[in-house]
Amino acid sequence: MSVLRGKNSKGMSMSNVVALIPLRGGSKGIPDKNIRLMAGKPLCAWALEAACRSGAFARVVVSTDSQKIAAVVRGLQLPVEILERPADLATDEASTESVLLHAAQQLDFEVLVTIQATSPLVKPEDFQKAYNLFEKEGYDSLLTAVRTKRFFWNDEGIALNYNPQQRPRRQDFAGTLMENGAFYFTKRNILVENRCRLGGRLGIYEMTAENAIEIDDPADWLLVERALRERSMTSLSSPLSKIKLLVVDVDGTLTDGGMYWSAEGDQLKKFNTRDAKGLELVRREGVEVAIMTTENSPIVLARAAKLGIAHCFVGIENKRDCLEEHVCKSGLTMDAVAYIGDDVNDLECLRVAGFSACPADAVEDVSGVVHFVSKYVGGRGAVREICEMICAGRTEVNKR
Repeated sequence: MSVLRGKNSKGMSMSNVVALIPLRGGSKGIPDKNIRLMAGKPLCAWALEAACRSGAFARVVVSTDSQKIAAVVRGLQLPVEILERPADLATDEASTESVLLHAAQQLDFEVLVTIQATSPLVKPEDFQKAYNLFEKEGYDSLLTAVRTKRFFWNDEGIALNYNPQQRPRRQDFAGTLMENGAFYFTKRNILVENRCRLGGRLGIYEMTAENAIEIDDPADWLLVERALRERSMTSLSSPLSKIKLLVVDVDGTLTDGGMYWSAEGDQLKKFNTRDAKGLELVRREGVEVAIMTTENSPIVLARAAKLGIAHCFVGIENKRDCLEEHVCKSGLTMDAVAYIGDDVNDLECLRVAGFSACPADAVEDVSGVVHFVSKYVGGRGAVREICEMICAGRTEVNKR
């Protein structure tokens, strides 16, 4: 995280702006919600990464009562501090304001920015733009909102935001700003004196429509996860368009990671025909495919031969050395390589590849470093999904 001292380009002091992300344990609607995997990462990771990358905060602090959550946050290896929250401030009845006031007793700040982990679509630039607005307009507090052009009524049948006798066309209707709870800016004196995150001269930072959803139930979860995956696809279009070589691990990637034996003691592996079709599709797009495994397995060699894959590397102890040697012989560079793996012996290859991906059930060390985490597990469609992504990227190249 870039810790800003002094003033930024607009002359504002940001050295004592602290971000606070409340993460309590005991969520009932979605168990372990704050650390449950969302598009391949713990839910809280999305907001924490955005806060740290924004460079807008002197400190990023997590307030939690849960050692389990604290361990997950530390495992993200971000410059984030942990503030232990008393148990009585982590009940269903405890208000967010009580958590903020506890933080005010423990932390030194001029402005506290409360960030909700349940709004993972927030971007680093949202924090930067919101602070510019906050400082420029001299606000005491600020909330985030999304504009909606829906017509609202109360239970008594009274229109709340338009005149039914003069029903406006949608393109002429300004709409209504709906508070979405992504984050809040609060000056210390406002929080302490009012015991509320909002007060004084109040501003609103308008966010894009996709940020309208807060995660309160499983249906919300699916919608936000889909939006995050679509965003990932968009951001990955450039590296995917360069791919000319796809290297795939075997156990836990092309297979489900299970070890099977027949009654005669023969070892067996379970492969997925849809993954095989994915490898076929990506080869049709002009991408070379290679298989790489640390196991010296005749089964893998037989499977590669069945699929017509000439480059099959078995018994490889140092996968990165093997990968680099093959890339050099192929006349390629690493930015033209895609690598799919699921375990720690794949890490070095995943780190150097131009595009890296893993199945949904990959170990955390892997899912934390790759560009893309599949929604499917190893041996059950992960390779197919990633192959289709590469094909889509290659198709874009051919259109240009």
